[in-house]
Order: sequence, then structure tokens, then C-alpha cells
Amino acid sequence: MQLNKRTLKIAGIVVAAVLVILIALPLFININSFRPKIESELTSALGRPVTLGEMSLSLFSGKVGVENVSIADDPAFSQSPFITMKSLEVGVEVMPLIFSRQLNITGIELEEPQITLLKASNGTWNFSSIGGANKNKPPEPAESGGSQNLSIAKLEIKDGKLSVGKVNSTAKPQVYDKLNAEISNFSLASQFPFELTVNLPGGGDAKLTGKVGPVNPQDSAKTPFGASVKVKGLDLAASGFVDPGSGIAGSVDLEGTLNSNGSQAKAAGVITCEKLELSPKGSPAPKAVTVKYAIDEDLDRQAGTITQGDIAIGKSVARLTGGFQTQGETQVMNLKLSAPNMSVDELEAMLPALGVVLPSGSKLSGGTLSADLAISGSLNNLVIAGPVRMSNTKLAGFDMGSKLGALSVFSGKASSNPDTTVQNASSNVRIAPDMTRADAINVTIPSLGVVTGAGTISPNGALDFSMIADLQTNRSEARAERTGLGGDRGGVAFRIQGTSSNPSFVADVGSLAGNAAKGAIQRSVSEKTGDKTGGILPKRRPR
Repeated sequence: MQLNKRTLKIAGIVVAAVLVILIALPLFININSFRPKIESELTSALGRPVTLGEMSLSLFSGKVGVENVSIADDPAFSQSPFITMKSLEVGVEVMPLIFSRQLNITGIELEEPQITLLKASNGTWNFSSIGGANKNKPPEPAESGGSQNLSIAKLEIKDGKLSVGKVNSTAKPQVYDKLNAEISNFSLASQFPFELTVNLPGGGDAKLTGKVGPVNPQDSAKTPFGASVKVKGLDLAASGFVDPGSGIAGSVDLEGTLNSNGSQAKAAGVITCEKLELSPKGSPAPKAVTVKYAIDEDLDRQAGTITQGDIAIGKSVARLTGGFQTQGETQVMNLKLSAPNMSVDELEAMLPALGVVLPSGSKLSGGTLSADLAISGSLNNLVIAGPVRMSNTKLAGFDMGSKLGALSVFSGKASSNPDTTVQNASSNVRIAPDMTRADAINVTIPSLGVVTGAGTISPNGALDFSMIADLQTNRSEARAERTGLGGDRGGVAFRIQGTSSNPSFVADVGSLAGNAAKGAIQRSVSEKTGDKTGGILPKRRPR
């Protein structure tokens, strides 16, 4: 019993002595004495000046704390720091530190880092030159403990902020906050896993998980990686990814993959767009648009190809393919959109997004639309051109007959009908920021006839169309009246003005006058020649 008490007493003294030693050791180990060496090693490894603030040591937790850390940027990009952070906590192996003054890192935790990424016009990033001081050096052997052998069991970033911009650009940089990342088994010489979450500019968040490495010693930007990507609630208008003047807006979710070997990148996945807007005059579309995409990009040429771009609106699918090229601060597109036999009912829901306003109280119903369009130009100045065809549809709630009947030249024509049925309609369209133009318009309306023409729609929605109506009727009095105006030989000319929501139909006086004069001449000739048809029938050739 006495032995046990004595043993416990000795054990207590030993424990107390160890505690005293552990408490006192930081007083004898001046961790700040390591600072010049650490700064030198990091500066050498990164090829950039590294500055460390006050350092502290906790033997109980085996951690070294560093305040006010700064890593300089590539001077070719900026004189401001590349990274600053409030504090840096480094996990170390205690025993080698105590007995051999050797600093072995087990983990690094970055608190509130501020990271600035800049891209030059030639596609080079400011982090491409990290490690630049060592690029021309031969690889160091494993026993030398060189920077290529740096290995960290765990690297964490907490509550960081990432700013992404372009050199000498007037555009505001995109800012990502709440950046949190965890990297396991970090090594410059091998692949390592990572997980990253971040809040997106303007709203929404993203999560990436995958593997990176080995780090390219010649250009860090060419380091291979593979990741799965999930984006929720990206606000297109506020994100900075599109030109605010383009009118593109909406909320985007994305789920896909992104892989790169350093020179070639491949992306694939599905994008879902809610409340999409595609025009400065547009309003949110009531239906979601889904895009299944696959993209190959040449990172060196800053050019890529869309190999799959299936755009689904309900059950209707259009296919977008083609190429893109970065030029300066913008992307230049050269794309093709093929949209065969798409449901008009599905597309009608997208008209608000395009800024297309139908006549008040009307609605497109039934039928199909087909289009083969070329899309070219920069993102903020796209031109869309090509043929568009529509079949067997109805503009419900719009009486074309009454609109035309309001013109005196159409008196005696047309019964009233609350809807306008379109058997076929076709046109060559050109949609550009400065104007929308429609040529070779040809519309067959069974209750009226065939309407042809061309015209424009201004950016503010004003209509200016010159049209000719070849009306089909057996009513002799109306036929005779139009014949007197030259209507049945060349059709009756009229103009469509106003706006798409409130179009007005006005007689084309100049064309009508010309046709009337032509008709009068024909009647005069007929009277002299005895032609009782009013010049409608061709004259017989003399034998």
C-alpha cells in the first residue's frame, strides 16, 4: 500500500515536470528564429517574395501560428500582393522540432486569404509563373529535400475571397467569397485530391471535387486536373460572365465535369435555366430551358468547339454546334443552330425572353417551327441570320381579316374571324443589336390568301413592313374593285407599322397609285381594242 502511494507520488511528480517542461519549452524555442529560413525557403520554392509576420508555437497542439502573410504577385501583372491572409496555422511534428530543431509540416490552415487571379490578353495567368525561379534548375534529388519533394498531409482554406480579373481591363473583377477548400496529401510531384466550395459573384454557389497534379513546374496554369462541378442559383445578370448590355439574365443550375491535361480541356454536363431573358427588351420566360453540352477547348489557342449543345424547351430540342475564340476581352462566336419541327406551343413560352410581344390579347397555338440559323460575332454584338419556317399554326385572338378590312381597298372582302390560321409562313431573318430584318416573307392564310413582303423591327420594337396581299375571293364586286386598283395582277400593297403588340395596317398609297394608273391604262387600251376583260386576259397574237 505504501509502495503504491509512493509510485503514484512519483508519477505525479513526473507528469508535473513534463507539464512544466512543455509549458517552458516555447520560452526556450524561439520559433521566430525560423522565420528568415522559412521565408527564404518559400521565396525560393514559389519564385516570389514571401513575407511572414509574428510567429507563435503551441507544443500541446503541435502548431505554429503566423500572422499577416503576404505573397507577392508576378511584377508583369501587378505590384499588389498575389495572396494576403490574416493568419496561417502550420501543424508540425513536435519531437523533431525539440530535439533536432527540424521543422516537419503535417498540415497548413489558411485563415481568410485574399487571392487575386489576373489573366493577360495572351491567355497567361499571374499564377503561371509560380515556381519561376526554379524553372531552369535541374530536378533536385529526393534526399536533398528540395521544393519538389514538399508534401503536406492536409491543406485547408477557410473563409477566403477570390478576385478574378484581366490585366489592363476596365471591367470589374469577379469576386468569389466564402471560399473553403480542403486538399489531402498535397505534393508538387504527384496527384492529390481536393474539395472546394465558394459563393458566386452576384449570388449562388459552386462545389468542385476532384484531383489535381502533378504540378507543372514550367507553368502552374498547365497543371492537369479533373473535377465534378455543381452550381446552384447562378445569377447570370449579376455574375459578370455576360455583358450587362446583352440583356441576358436568369438563374442557372449546372451539373457536369471538367477535365484538363494542361493544354486541352473538356467540359460536359447539363445546364438548367430558369426565368431566362435573352434580350434587353425581354422578360423572364415562364418555362425552364435545359442545355446538354459538351465542349472541347484548346487552352493555348484560347479557342474551342461546342460538340454538343442540345437545347430543350419542353419536348422540343434544338441543336447548337460550332466554334468560339477569345479575342481581347470578349468571346467571338461562329455557331449553327438547327431547330427542326419544334412545337410552337413550347416556343410560345420563350417569346417574352426574346423580347417578342404578340398583338395584345393574342397567342400562338399549334403547329411547328423550323429554323437553320447562323450565329456569329462577339457575345455583346451577336448577329443571328437564316431561314425560319412555320406550319399549321394559329394566332388566336387576332383577326387579320378585320385588320385588312379596315383599309378601303379591301372593302367587300373578308368575313370576321376571331383567330388567324396560318397554313405556312417563311422568311429569311437577320437579328442584330441595331435592327431585326425579315426578307422574303411569304405567309399563306387560308381565309385571306397569300401575303408577301419584307421589313424591319427597330430595337425599341417599332414595325416598318412593306407588304402585298394577293387575296383569294370569288366575290365579283370585290374582285372588280381590286382589279381597278391593279390588285389582282400585282396584289394590294399595304404597310404594317406601330409595334408588335399594337400593329397598324396602312394602305401603301404610292404603290396603290401606281397600280391604279397601270389599271387605268390597261382599261383604256382594252376599250380601244374591244377587250372586255379589263386587260386581265392576254391579247392574242395576230396570225
